[in-house]
Amino acid sequence: MNVRELFDLTHRTALVTGGAGIYGSPISEALAEAGAHVIVASRNHAQCETRAEALRQKGMQASADHYDQASETSILQLRDRILQSFGSLDILVNNSVGRSMRRYQDPLETWRQSMEVNATGLFAISRAFLDPMMEKGRGTIINIGSIQGVVAPDFRNFEGTEMTTPPDYHFHKHGLIGMTKYLAAWAGSRGIRVNAISPGGFQTEGLQEPFLSRYRSRVLLKRMAEHDDIKGVVVFLASDASRYITGQNIVMDGGYSC
Repeated sequence: MNVRELFDLTHRTALVTGGAGIYGSPISEALAEAGAHVIVASRNHAQCETRAEALRQKGMQASADHYDQASETSILQLRDRILQSFGSLDILVNNSVGRSMRRYQDPLETWRQSMEVNATGLFAISRAFLDPMMEKGRGTIINIGSIQGVVAPDFRNFEGTEMTTPPDYHFHKHGLIGMTKYLAAWAGSRGIRVNAISPGGFQTEGLQEPFLSRYRSRVLLKRMAEHDDIKGVVVFLASDASRYITGQNIVMDGGYSC
């Protein structure tokens, strides 16, 4: 195949959970630009519809849906709507994340709540779509992790700010990589690929100094991730360009974790 054909996602359907968020927006855009029909989904249907409409205004194929990742019933209803409308799902991007725990000192209940979304819910939605993928013998899952699932937090970055990083997030993102490898082994013989991407910090207006300067100083490329940085990696893993790659975690952090 010509290399352009390898990256082409025409006639494929992709679901991006949390598809209107910081990383979800460029992921949705990238898959649509590569030719896929992208379903943008989260709990906030209106926000997802706004994102889908923005893609349609650019001539791309996109639609919106909603679900609650803490509810298996809601996940299965989303699966049934997608399969009924499109017949199958070719690409699942697990990007949704719950942020119930904010600090180390938060009540233990916030940890339990995050488990429902980021652990139990992550497995539930993966299994819900993985099973029909295996029946058809095609499909790929991309799990969006974080460098916080690769390296320990550097709390010096947060000194002098109100920012921090909670322990549950690190727990879930480390576990996400393990689940990626498990599902890749489980479904590999049926032709299904499962991989992960672990991005670094994303440049947003709300970042405080001195955190921003400290973080950048540790990154080899001396900047935080920007809108387009994840797009190529996602299309690569979603397409036939990576058809012999599975069970892997691609670290996309500008060299932060080196």
